[in-house]
Amino acid sequence: MPDLKILAVDDSPTMRRIIVNTLKRAGYEDVAEASDGKDALAKLKTDKFDFIITDWNMPEMDGLTFVTAVRSDPDLKGLPILMVTTRSVKEDIMQAIKAGVNNYIVKPFTPETIAEKITQVIASA
Repeated sequence: MPDLKILAVDDSPTMRRIIVNTLKRAGYEDVAEASDGKDALAKLKTDKFDFIITDWNMPEMDGLTFVTAVRSDPDLKGLPILMVTTRSVKEDIMQAIKAGVNNYIVKPFTPETIAEKITQVIASA
């Protein structure tokens, strides 16, 4: 398993803790947290990450706007992004993929699902 530095972006402290704990159970130890897209962009400017996991519904800057900002930044545009959200209708999933996410997980999820999706994204990157 690759040694990835992952940025987990979610406005819910509880959901961030679940994501971090799930990632650790899946063997990913190096995980930083951000509370919304603005916070995440600031962290991406000051630190190097290998992978982003983001929620969609957040205040300040939602996940879709955040993904668009990452994809339009020449230094960040190649970063793999996994969206983890409660939005499960096909139109939302297509909109997220169009914005540039590499894969998509609907909450709730299992540690196996998140590990599997990360592996898929890394393999196709």
